[in-house]
Amino acid sequence: MSRKCSIPCSHRTETRRRCSHTCGGARIARALEGPLRPPAAIAFDLDGTLVDTVPARIRAWLQALHEAGISVGHREVAMLIGSDGRYVARESARALGQDLDEQRAERIDRRQGEVFETLNVDPKPLPASRELLMRLEARSIPWAIATSSRHEQVGASVQALRLPRPPTIIDGHDVAHAKPAPDLLLKACRVLGVEPKRCWYVGDSRWDMIAARAASMVAVGVTAGSAVQAGDLTSAGAVRVCTTLRGVIQLLGRERSGIARPEREP
Repeated sequence: MSRKCSIPCSHRTETRRRCSHTCGGARIARALEGPLRPPAAIAFDLDGTLVDTVPARIRAWLQALHEAGISVGHREVAMLIGSDGRYVARESARALGQDLDEQRAERIDRRQGEVFETLNVDPKPLPASRELLMRLEARSIPWAIATSSRHEQVGASVQALRLPRPPTIIDGHDVAHAKPAPDLLLKACRVLGVEPKRCWYVGDSRWDMIAARAASMVAVGVTAGSAVQAGDLTSAGAVRVCTTLRGVIQLLGRERSGIARPEREP
């Protein structure tokens, strides 16, 4: 007997087309226990994964939404962080019984971006973010940042990483539908030149995990800068959950050694 998928689906996206009906939830549970293949490439979320920006992002969304007459609370917004900005606006309004057209959702998203830029003046990299990226460079493993944020919003966060060269960035402007749709991550795979099943996606939100699963990528969660708990990431499809990116470094070491047990970073 088939089971109903417990992973939430987006509206009018590829994610919904693939997941909104019965789809072997038991297979997902088994996938959590299986071995991981070493990655041919890795894509990363930005906010809350590499840089500690989620509190500022939540504050920006609350201000923009409240200015628009959408008085949702902190928890409701926190659960939406990581998804496409227009999706955040629409879902926040829907929670209060309101419907937003695309133009109004776009305006709210742009206003949120303006507020975020004023708040995100001194972002801090999350633990082991730069160390992990430098290790990937040393091992010649291609990597990129794949973020739902608009292009103009990522500069301060990327600068905080103090990288020796500008990274490859795929942002919300590059696709029609950002997370939770898989389009952004699929484009990252094309840019990196790898099959999705050979690419890990490392993120901190449920939407990161949902998008990665929809793209047939390996979903790896990290909670240090997240607005949600490890269990939320696992239930959304994460095959591993680490407390910090140092856990991802350890995971890469284990996979290189052929040890692939389903364990979490202590």
